[in-house]
Amino acid sequence: MNNLCLEYGYKSVHHYGEELCGDHVEVAEQNENSIVIVLADGLGSGVKASILSTLTSKIIATMLAEGMSIDECVSTIAATLPVCSVRGVAYSTFTIMHIIENETIEIIQYDNPEVIMLRDGVNFEYPRTEMTIDGKKIYKTIQHLQEGDVFIAMSDGCPHAGAHNTYNYGWKREDIIGFMEVMNMNGLAAKNLATMLIEECEKLYENEPSDDATACVVKIRKREPINILFGPPLNPEDESSMFSLFFSQEGRHVVCGGTTSKLVAKFLGEDIETVMNTEETDIPPMAKIDGVDLVTEGVVTINRVTEYAKDYLGENERFEEWYFKKNGAARICKLLFEEATDINFYVGKAINPAHQNPNLQININIKMSLVEDLSKSLRELGKRVKVSYF
Repeated sequence: MNNLCLEYGYKSVHHYGEELCGDHVEVAEQNENSIVIVLADGLGSGVKASILSTLTSKIIATMLAEGMSIDECVSTIAATLPVCSVRGVAYSTFTIMHIIENETIEIIQYDNPEVIMLRDGVNFEYPRTEMTIDGKKIYKTIQHLQEGDVFIAMSDGCPHAGAHNTYNYGWKREDIIGFMEVMNMNGLAAKNLATMLIEECEKLYENEPSDDATACVVKIRKREPINILFGPPLNPEDESSMFSLFFSQEGRHVVCGGTTSKLVAKFLGEDIETVMNTEETDIPPMAKIDGVDLVTEGVVTINRVTEYAKDYLGENERFEEWYFKKNGAARICKLLFEEATDINFYVGKAINPAHQNPNLQININIKMSLVEDLSKSLRELGKRVKVSYF
């Protein structure tokens, strides 16, 4: 087994005047290292397109994840979905990216814009094999993966951006490639690459998209573990074993909580130094301890990280609130969203005396809930998450 893993992210904008997006991205895990990602583009726009794309992507992702062939998937879709009375087609267009054991990718494309692949930061022309299934021309690719590979799938709303507005014939493929090559140079995560592409599409549509547009990005990376210590253990006699286990793990180490950081400093035999924020913020200040990569306040900071994580999964509208700032929550977000692939939480269940003030709405249940919510969001981002309680 290699040391590669993937991160993925997607972003959509719907047709101007419609409530629903006619594109849909579905993700199904086969096992810890294999995943099926399907981007489907329903015919037309609005509710009907949304239903078609959702059903198409869910059927394909589920069947492929269960080991069925693409022939069986297409036949099932054709037999299941209603036929469009105008175009005589029974299902939406689709793009499939099937990552197998983090070693190879199988790309299957039907009538969507061709997937863009970046290797070593530039466009890479991968081989394609033409297939015919139920009279439909489908292209299949099997490509060995290497670190740094980026795959960009999109619906036709992306290359159509700017048609009749900025450009006469839309945003050409070579221009999209050039744009993504530049964006990728900045080391952005998959979610942010997808967001940048769709935001550019919106600009070209002058904020009134004449089609649904979706981008889904897969990025191949080496594993990057991050360890987060959040609170002291329930039993004080367990401090030494908890902290020893935490610091024995590979990767960077983040300590959250004032009491926790004092105990960690004592354990390491180091001093703790408060670092005041250099920007106006409602996030408490950070601290420094030799031997620890990042030291922040606890519940307030993690609560803000959890809020950002939920937004990051959705519209990603609060991106600039954390990406360009340097407070504790922003620093943790960059580590978790942009850099980490494997995240290990070490959560202490001790009750903090400072939180027993009845005017403070903080208790151990809220703390546990924050960890659960944040872990759920991180897993949905494709991160490998483990939570250990003490």
